[in-house]
Amino acid sequence: MTSPLADDLAALPELLQATRDYAVSVLAGLDERPVAPTPARVPAAPLPVAGVGTAGALAAFERRWAPGFSGSAGPRYLGFVTGGTTPAALAGDWLTSAFDQNVSNRSGSSAAALEDETVAWLGEMFGLTGHHGAFVSGATMSNLVGFAIGREWIGARRGVSVARQGLAALGEVTVLSGAAHSSVHKALSILGLGRDALRPVATLPDREAVDVAALESALAALDGPAIVVANAGTVNTVDFDDLRAILALRDRYPFWLHVDAAFGGFAALSPEHAHLVAGLAGADSVCIDLHKWLNVPYDAAVQFTRHRDLQVAVFQNSAAYLPAITGDPDFFHLTPENSRRLRALAAWFTLTAYGTDGHRAIVTGAIAAAHRLGERLTALPGVRLLAPVRLNVVCFHVPGDPAAVVRAIADSGEAFLTPTVYQGVPALRAAFSNWRTAPADADRVHDLLRDILTPRP
Repeated sequence: MTSPLADDLAALPELLQATRDYAVSVLAGLDERPVAPTPARVPAAPLPVAGVGTAGALAAFERRWAPGFSGSAGPRYLGFVTGGTTPAALAGDWLTSAFDQNVSNRSGSSAAALEDETVAWLGEMFGLTGHHGAFVSGATMSNLVGFAIGREWIGARRGVSVARQGLAALGEVTVLSGAAHSSVHKALSILGLGRDALRPVATLPDREAVDVAALESALAALDGPAIVVANAGTVNTVDFDDLRAILALRDRYPFWLHVDAAFGGFAALSPEHAHLVAGLAGADSVCIDLHKWLNVPYDAAVQFTRHRDLQVAVFQNSAAYLPAITGDPDFFHLTPENSRRLRALAAWFTLTAYGTDGHRAIVTGAIAAAHRLGERLTALPGVRLLAPVRLNVVCFHVPGDPAAVVRAIADSGEAFLTPTVYQGVPALRAAFSNWRTAPADADRVHDLLRDILTPRP
């Protein structure tokens, strides 16, 4: 071993304690940490040669990079649907690195069985009876896996295997959706189906939910099977497609139903909103993103499907050194990755620690904070909601230059919101999903906007 590495091994308990103490100090100040100001430029450093050891690296990080890190784990980071990290999820994530399990296969470790258990818990929580699942890195990868399986399903109906014969044997595939997320376009591009395969379908008036009658007309005009992408929670207004009405169309038209429920699927935990995801179990594939409302660290989502045989056909990986496919496939037969960390452990910890009751409280608390902000914003001159606050996102128009308002919010250090455009109108959106967020945080965001938008004498 080199000297710094040997020294670090000898001092490992003290180094971990120092890192723990530093992390605790960061988290203790998270509520008042500047949320997302523009960071100062950090001059590039040369590649280290000898190295300075862990203590030196920690000091360098604290000095050079930490001051520019956002408070994205805190209660007023509302620009993206980003949960924080519950204490239990943080513990699980730290142990993920400490154990460093190879969870790609089931031999030599119980890690894969822990992932199976966690996926089963999540499936039960979302009512996904009959579905199998696996952890992936995020919603984009979850959507990609769902479309890849759907692509194979369409191939089977045409008498070809895309996994073996390639896209040339498949021919054109049509994808229909009312208000598809940008990651859908990206996934279609990666899979070779092409962004132009997506044909937008009309939405209901003043809504982002698909017009089911228009969807039926689009399906009737096709000669063969298609992929339908339904939304369980759109980005701008958290609108939901009528899943049961869409499922009813399968009696007359062949299509693969993929539901993008990245964060809207968590409506299942709210008694008042669970009806919005009625029919979710009937989908062929489902995307759920856990770094959002489950409040686990980034790099955690789940893909669900009712067609594991097709999933294995797409993602199987055979080699002399790998176990053969069995009735319970290894995870490298189910997702694009061979090497994969134990993403499930953070989710297992937070579900074990707080249960469905605890996570229901997180969901309903975020919904209440969003409604509180929406109600208070309507009293500000020139501010108007562009859609009802359906779940956890407030989409609203402000007078003047929205980009300038966004910059002023960020520069204040009080909060972080992002700009958007809804039905051609420039807008701002505030997305609530953090377990730390309280009603007082919604009030602070309101007060900040009031001060920014109030003309000064």
